[in-house]
Amino acid sequence: MDRKMVNFIKEQYPPGTRIRLNSMDDPYAPILPGTEGEVDFVDDAGQLHMKWDNGRSLALIPGEDSFTVLPPKLTSLKLYMPLTAD
Repeated sequence: MDRKMVNFIKEQYPPGTRIRLNSMDDPYAPILPGTEGEVDFVDDAGQLHMKWDNGRSLALIPGEDSFTVLPPKLTSLKLYMPLTAD
């Protein structure tokens, strides 16, 4: 994979990106479909190194493994009005 493509993948999947696995083509120790996790880092070969929620850590290969990027978790924003005295 060329450097431009690897940089593109790194931009698309920054650390912390949440992913749900659809399928993995790994005959030895695949992760089960539906498993979720987050991107730890993208290596120089363009593989997404994952921290899976089940405790495993196995890389995804874009174009070979099928996965879905999950939307970021909603966070609540607390707004405070300044107190003024006249």
